[in-house]
Amino acid sequence: MRIRNADKVQLVKETAIAMLVKEGFEGFSVNKLAKACGISVATLYIYYADKDDLIIQIAKAEFARMTETVLEGFDPEMSFEEGLRVQWKGRAEYMLDNPLHALFFEQLRSSSYHDKIFEPDLTGFKEQMGKFVKNAVAKGELNAMPLEVFWSVAYSPLYTLLRFNSEGRSIGGKPFTFTNRILWQAFDLVIKALKP
Repeated sequence: MRIRNADKVQLVKETAIAMLVKEGFEGFSVNKLAKACGISVATLYIYYADKDDLIIQIAKAEFARMTETVLEGFDPEMSFEEGLRVQWKGRAEYMLDNPLHALFFEQLRSSSYHDKIFEPDLTGFKEQMGKFVKNAVAKGELNAMPLEVFWSVAYSPLYTLLRFNSEGRSIGGKPFTFTNRILWQAFDLVIKALKP
């Protein structure tokens, strides 16, 4: 088997993500990708079985990178506020530094690829988050609640602000730019809502 050229792999990944965001899954093809990268289709088929395999491998690799960024500096034993702050910082950092990748993940979430990418690779992440939430409840820093309620209150405000930033406008078309002041103002309100 041929040894992968790291630069070529990165070029294929970044070009594929950009094309998928711009053209969607329906408009994307291995032939278009090869042409855009200046490589042969045969080269792509050495590393990927088909279009689906290419999308899944690229998404899994990027998901692992995102998870690493989100968990950097995080410990499930942290206090609830400190741990959630690290989470917000990591999530915001990833989304702001990788806007195309963030849009790519949004597309994947509402696609048939969702279960092939997110569910199998979430095991370690789920364990860390589950332990963190259980610890916070045991320490009396968080009320017990369904996961869906926790997620909606803990992270939706952040993702909404990041989406406003990505679009450059908020509700009603008002210009919007994400700032640290806005980030931590929203965070403080979330902490107040979640703490007993």
